[in-house]
Amino acid sequence: MSLRTLLAAPEILIAPGVFDGLTGLVAEQSGAKVVYLSGAAIAYTRFGRPDIGLVSMSEVADTIAVIRDRIDLPIIVDADNGFGNALNVQRTTRVFERMGANAVQLEDQTLPKRCGHLDGKTLISKEEMSGKIRAACDARSETETLVIARTDGIAVEGFDAALDRAEAYVSAGADLLFVEAPQSREQMETITARFGSRVPLVANMVEGGKTPVTDASDLESLGFDLVIFPGGVVRALAASARDYYRNLLANGTNAAFGNRMFDFAGLNALVGTEEMLEVGQSYEDEG
Repeated sequence: MSLRTLLAAPEILIAPGVFDGLTGLVAEQSGAKVVYLSGAAIAYTRFGRPDIGLVSMSEVADTIAVIRDRIDLPIIVDADNGFGNALNVQRTTRVFERMGANAVQLEDQTLPKRCGHLDGKTLISKEEMSGKIRAACDARSETETLVIARTDGIAVEGFDAALDRAEAYVSAGADLLFVEAPQSREQMETITARFGSRVPLVANMVEGGKTPVTDASDLESLGFDLVIFPGGVVRALAASARDYYRNLLANGTNAAFGNRMFDFAGLNALVGTEEMLEVGQSYEDEG
């Protein structure tokens, strides 16, 4: 089912964050209908670094390709600020689409960018960002590839200015609108009241971030169409990994941690080792 079709359904669409083939596979097996590839999650897991613009376009593209090779779900991709100007945005859109992205999310931060829930962000003009949105729309080869416009204006210029930016981005042709980091329920209600009847709206849930954590059903009642949980799995895995390493180093064995991990057979069942080997054998038998 296409992402556009999923967004047209009356219920809110939940997009769990992923960062590699394994997390994409587990999300799919757990019942996800769509996944969200976060640039922050790539920075955290691949580099052990913060989300401050260290991830390159090609590194994101490689990650899209790996996930697309493993799952069939629509993939929403965080393209940061497009990695440059409008021409860079066009190349980013084309490459990400070829790698398997079903939606490309662009934000109005300068280079280098930083996480939307960190302080100290700076923005390009709304005119330049509007041009980037038009450039992305022109570059895609399929209209089913959606362009998501994100503004970080609340933290930098204030709430009213962020809404003005959002207006410009909708006019520029964005398929979805993402007003990052509203700081209260009242701001969330204002966003949905102003834009909800005109364009699908994205909510971002970051545990410990600037936006009040709100469950999906409540966000749906507010008027949001898509909710992303970009880095939740990284925070969960990081906490589990820390406990695992501490236990191993303290005890010299994984015995006490056994109920919190797959054994060898369990992990191979998860990733489909037996089935894949059978496919390989079938080609040898036919030869």
